[in-house]
Amino acid sequence: MQPQGATPVRQAALVHGPMADELGFHLRRAQIAAFRHFAHAISAAEGITPGLYGMLQAIANNPGLSQSALAVAMDVDRSSIVKVVDQLEEKGLIVRDASPTDRRRYRLHMTVTGTQVLDRIEDAVMRQDRAFSARLDEAERATLIDFLKRLYQPDSEPPTLARE
Repeated sequence: MQPQGATPVRQAALVHGPMADELGFHLRRAQIAAFRHFAHAISAAEGITPGLYGMLQAIANNPGLSQSALAVAMDVDRSSIVKVVDQLEEKGLIVRDASPTDRRRYRLHMTVTGTQVLDRIEDAVMRQDRAFSARLDEAERATLIDFLKRLYQPDSEPPTLARE
């Protein structure tokens, strides 16, 4: 903390070295900024993180989705999905029931409360997404989304490490 009336000290810009030219570095920084923006706009009011929002959307749009299918869809380890599903269930947003064909498998469904919460925050999520990407015009935004999809689409060949 600076004394009152003191001139603020400017910090030197951090030199990132070679990673300043790495795509992964910039993707991660953009992700952090997007999550921070989401947290400010949505999480503080609703207690819903970007990850929980994505899972609620997946469950709402795929009633009866299994926990393992949710884990695959969200690219989350199956063992850790149980904790997240527990959290959503404790909040009263979803319910799970045993599959009638496979008792080891649980199906996920939205509750009335979960649907109401999702309906309430969807407009706010869309507004915050537009505000976050406001530095891009519509064409740039669409192009960026297309480029990002190319990097993670499951139908593309996984990258291989170059061997020397």
